[in-house]
Amino acid sequence: MGIFDKIFGSTKSTEDIKIEENQLNDGLKQTKQGFFSKISKAIAGKSTVDVEFLDELENILISSDVGLATTVKIIDRLEARVSKDKYINTSELNKIIKEEIGEILAENNTKDLTSFIPEGKQKPYVIMVVGVNGVGKTTTIGKLSYQLKKEGKQVLLGAGDTFRAAAIDQLVIWSERVGVPIIKQSMGSDPAAVAFDTIQSGVAKGVDVIILDTAGRLHNKQGLMDELSKIKKVMSKVIPDAPHEVLLVLDASTGQNALEQAKHFSAATQVTALALTKLDGTAKGGVVLSIADEFKIPIKYIGLGEKMEQLQLFNRQAFIETLFEH
Repeated sequence: MGIFDKIFGSTKSTEDIKIEENQLNDGLKQTKQGFFSKISKAIAGKSTVDVEFLDELENILISSDVGLATTVKIIDRLEARVSKDKYINTSELNKIIKEEIGEILAENNTKDLTSFIPEGKQKPYVIMVVGVNGVGKTTTIGKLSYQLKKEGKQVLLGAGDTFRAAAIDQLVIWSERVGVPIIKQSMGSDPAAVAFDTIQSGVAKGVDVIILDTAGRLHNKQGLMDELSKIKKVMSKVIPDAPHEVLLVLDASTGQNALEQAKHFSAATQVTALALTKLDGTAKGGVVLSIADEFKIPIKYIGLGEKMEQLQLFNRQAFIETLFEH
């Protein structure tokens, strides 16, 4: 029985479980090589947790972009656990490290979901997507649309990034590829007007989910705040509590730079969920821990490749088990 069989039980088909398990294994390969293999070597032959081991573990965590504050927290908790639990052997230490990393992820309000849209949510469910250019925002919207359509949901896209013609064109390509409609205007149009038209159209057509793209510029904090506030205000004229989710897309391969982006956007708007892209292209997947620890915003999606199928709901248990799997 594989990792996903244990975690999801009978909620998914055997074929789907195997596909997701393989995706996660392949996607985390570089991080596993740079993270787990080093920890394994550091643990090997240890009969006690000494200063040398803790220093080595600290270097491993920081080099994997876990971040200094989160690394110190893990080291402190490890020391407390070892003292309390009377650490004896290598396998026990390995188990304790896994548990403490799991606790860091558990504390960020992440719930292990089995559906891309929470059950019982109103229709249409409105997702506003934010993030800088180049992080894989448009690709994530396309992949999410594919997953939702696969679940039997009717999806409508809104091309709210009107500052770049390429952004509109890219989203149109994804809408055609996935087979979902899109609302767009010309480059330079008011993003709030696009948002309003998209919400109105979605309500009129009775769609299940509306996904609105927004400008991928890290302009000054006040300008960003004003723009996003205006978009949210016009949405609420049609659906009072829209958007229901503000999804921030971050590129995991940028490491600590992703943290800086999260700071900017969480200051500008109430980010409710995170999508981490390009985990398959980095050995620094430890940034997942850093982001979870600092922002306490749920990590909802992880991108594990370029294909439409390679967007997964984040499951912390599966993530940790895969990370530490031999």
